[in-house]
Amino acid sequence: MRTAALRPAVGALLLTALAVPPAGAAPEGPGTAEARGTAVAAARAAATGIAYGDCPADLELPPAARCGTLTVPLDYADPDGERIRLVVSRLPASGADPDGDGRPVPRQGSLVFNPGGPGGSGLSFPRAAEAPAWQRIAAAYDLVGYAPRGVAPSTAVSCRDPARFFRGPAQAPTHPSPAVKRERAAEAASYARGCAERTGEALRHVHSLNNARDLDVLRAALGERRLTFLGASYGTYLGALYAGLFPGHVRRLVFDSVVNPAPGQLWYRNNLAQSAAFEDRWTAFKTWTAAHDDVYGLGDTPGKVQDAYERASERLSARPAGGTVGPAQLHGAFLDTGYHDGYWPYRAAALSAYLEGDAGPLTEQAAPPGGAAAAGAENAAAVYTAVECNDAPWPTDFRVWDRDNTLLARTAPFETWDNVWTNLPCAFWPAPRQRPLDVRTPPGELPPTLLLAAEHDAATPYAGARELRRRLSGSVLVTERGAGTHGISGGPNACANAHLEAYLLRGRLPARDTSCAPRPEPSPLAAPAPAPASGPVPEPVPAA
Repeated sequence: MRTAALRPAVGALLLTALAVPPAGAAPEGPGTAEARGTAVAAARAAATGIAYGDCPADLELPPAARCGTLTVPLDYADPDGERIRLVVSRLPASGADPDGDGRPVPRQGSLVFNPGGPGGSGLSFPRAAEAPAWQRIAAAYDLVGYAPRGVAPSTAVSCRDPARFFRGPAQAPTHPSPAVKRERAAEAASYARGCAERTGEALRHVHSLNNARDLDVLRAALGERRLTFLGASYGTYLGALYAGLFPGHVRRLVFDSVVNPAPGQLWYRNNLAQSAAFEDRWTAFKTWTAAHDDVYGLGDTPGKVQDAYERASERLSARPAGGTVGPAQLHGAFLDTGYHDGYWPYRAAALSAYLEGDAGPLTEQAAPPGGAAAAGAENAAAVYTAVECNDAPWPTDFRVWDRDNTLLARTAPFETWDNVWTNLPCAFWPAPRQRPLDVRTPPGELPPTLLLAAEHDAATPYAGARELRRRLSGSVLVTERGAGTHGISGGPNACANAHLEAYLLRGRLPARDTSCAPRPEPSPLAAPAPAPASGPVPEPVPAA
């Protein structure tokens, strides 16, 4: 899913049952080859550790941060076979009381972060220590990030020449014609073949179960008997798998913006649900923009803002901005408004400027990246595709996709077909599928865990948080009421941050599920400006 999120209305959809049975081996018990291989790899990693050196300058990490490389088996059933590398970043715990009273802060070990995607890199996580909301946590924990398997600069996968990855300018019909659907299905099949050709045999080993095994090897390499982990978005599914496979290796787990882990939801139905949820977030953005018509001049009702957006799309169809921004690039930029309220002022200002004759801000925000950024986006999309296609069964008949999404687009047109084109390579996938792990932990098997979720998150809809809450005995759900931004920890919500600190620093959770008031709405901008970085929970990975 392009990070994940559901909406209650999706339950009304007449979703087609998947006729293809789950393929691949069942998740391992203690005696399987993969379980034995993980134990072998973890023991080796514990003995050798990680040799740290300087970090790449482009990460812009704090001076005390160090980076190193960990090797893990490509195939855990063959731990003595081919190995791949994972690049790791680490900022040692400062030990300094941020309140300045001079008392040393006891170190509590490593806090490992996965930002989601799948396809995102957590290597920049040590930068979180510079944010006020993270300083107490950074005093007690080493902040550890890593690039998961397949994600550069770890041993990387690829599906297409990065120079050919972005198509721009391009169209983005809300209700595509049969001819467009045939063209896009052919492109998806070609993309899937490209993944197999460019990545080879390694492609079949890029999936969530191996990501969870890698996480246990990383734990051992860090010298930790038990893991303290923060997963955001897809990282919550990774953490849930880890809890199911290695419950005795868990110290503390934080799940921020929770993917629905139910095996039947992965990943086709989760994507349908996400598309449904994005419609409400698109309406929320238009409603906010209309309330600030005095600033943006895009209309004083959501319908008028929609009209302004469609005028811009039609104009871009006839004459792309900067030669690169067409309707598809406009649409991609405005999909960001569903992920994070922080985008709202910048996208509204850029749309306003474009309709007034200044294409500069829109071109800056929506143009396809080039050079190293294009290579990074291609790699991220390849990992995203490989993990989700390998993880679970998908419909292999395009007529199933067409029927379900044509129905969905009647009420949720904004993201639906874009989401189809992102995930359609899974219909033609050349590698075998895994059988999703049915994550459930009985009372006492797992330490208490913290779940954070925004009530109107569209990328990982709130139903997913409730589902994981039911599956992990002893977990507690903290909800940001009335909010839709994807990613809560370390953000502007002091209530949510207090729960995060209490749990990570003192092991304290609320006695029962609780909630926090929403963060303030963003302030309007009188003029376009670059969007700010979002903090330690990164923005979503660009999709193909």
